[in-house]
Amino acid sequence: MVGTRLLSEQFVRNRFPQLNYIRIHTASKHKATIYAWNENLQLPEKDAQNLQLYANDYLYPYACYQVKAYHQVVDDQVPLIPEVPEAIIQAAKRRDLNQFGILEAMNRLFPNGRMSFAKYDAAEGLIYFDFHAIRLVSERDKERMYHCLNELIPLGSYCEITCH
Repeated sequence: MVGTRLLSEQFVRNRFPQLNYIRIHTASKHKATIYAWNENLQLPEKDAQNLQLYANDYLYPYACYQVKAYHQVVDDQVPLIPEVPEAIIQAAKRRDLNQFGILEAMNRLFPNGRMSFAKYDAAEGLIYFDFHAIRLVSERDKERMYHCLNELIPLGSYCEITCH
């Protein structure tokens, strides 16, 4: 299991249906923050404790989790979630997603080249990808690739794309 943001948020929603607002964000290398609120726009201490235990026991094991009230997304300057194609959303929610599934999803979405895995820097939590394009890649397309890859890589990780 890759442990994507979307899959992890789905797990949390299923386990904690009383929490109406859930956002998980990679805070730094190997760290993710879970922001949550109930319908009263609060995060009761009991829910926060249970969510912390659940995250540590059942979410992606290579990230450390902290739990905060949802309003802190503003204080922590968590970026808005960009619009992501449905194909990427579906791939990110697959429990069996692996590096081959990531590349398959990206290559289907960006047919004007081939994406490949270059290397992984475990100490920095950084995954490097190469995109071998058949024509020049615009900054807009590179930004779209980056946003899509961020939905497909594990929580606590970052990515870089080199276009050739």
